[in-house]
Amino acid sequence: MSSNNNSEMVEEVDDDLDLETLESDSNQMAQKLLEYRATLPDHLNNTLVSLLAAHRPRLVPFHAEQNIFRGDSSSASEDPHIAKKVKLLNEKISSNCSAMPIVLKNMKECIAKINKLDSYNEIIHPAFRRKSSG
Repeated sequence: MSSNNNSEMVEEVDDDLDLETLESDSNQMAQKLLEYRATLPDHLNNTLVSLLAAHRPRLVPFHAEQNIFRGDSSSASEDPHIAKKVKLLNEKISSNCSAMPIVLKNMKECIAKINKLDSYNEIIHPAFRRKSSG
């Protein structure tokens, strides 16, 4: 009989240790999730800013091409290569301006989704909740 009691006690202690480690692990996971939720909007914002910066077109320095931008045709007729670059630049600028409303709409949707995720900061998933013992 005493050996059965000892084995039952050992099993209970093992179960308690397992339960404590599981609770500890779930608390650590919950902390990590809270940290990720706190830092994720900043990471997404930084990523978006860097992606937009990487896709910006390189502009011709203004001081080098002042005559062309003012509409002085004598310089343009002398160098058709520069005139072609200016025309391409103007086309890119107008294309970017026409695409801007779509980009802004997508950005607003992404920001709204990030804010929605951020508002869930206090909600804990049921898998991480402690079961009531009574």
